[in-house]
Amino acid sequence: MSTVDFNTQIISHSKQLKYFALKLTADYEEAQDLLQETMLKAIKYSHKFAEETNLKAWLYTIMKNLFINDYRKAVKIRGVVDSGKDLNHVNVAPGSSPRIAESHMNELEIRKAIANLDNEYQVPFEMYVDGYKYKEIAEHLQLPIGTIKSRIFLARKDLMGQLKEFQR
Repeated sequence: MSTVDFNTQIISHSKQLKYFALKLTADYEEAQDLLQETMLKAIKYSHKFAEETNLKAWLYTIMKNLFINDYRKAVKIRGVVDSGKDLNHVNVAPGSSPRIAESHMNELEIRKAIANLDNEYQVPFEMYVDGYKYKEIAEHLQLPIGTIKSRIFLARKDLMGQLKEFQR
């Protein structure tokens, strides 16, 4: 299937996906964001789609996983509790640090290091960072779970070697 055909088929499912996103989020703006993120991820990983499978089901799975991962991240952010007596730094808004420029540069260096990984390590590592479980990654990439764990471990090890200046 050509890229144009694939993208056309994805777009043909957008109306149904939009309704599903609305059902998941119960908010129009969040549903729009979820739909857009789903489309982008589907295009990014189009090479992983097996032509003989159901595209609509694949898109719904991507959307559901994105929603679940976003929910997990939101729960983690809300779940931060400080039991210390000095609460001056609790609930500090992200990005309010005076070292914003430095943080941005660090993020760029980390992203560059991840981009330098071999594709066989980069894809499972990015999926893991995005919140996918080992089993989900193994199923999606159609590889044994041990291979996924090994590749993520080796990606971490390689990144630690590339990013020594960030280690304490």
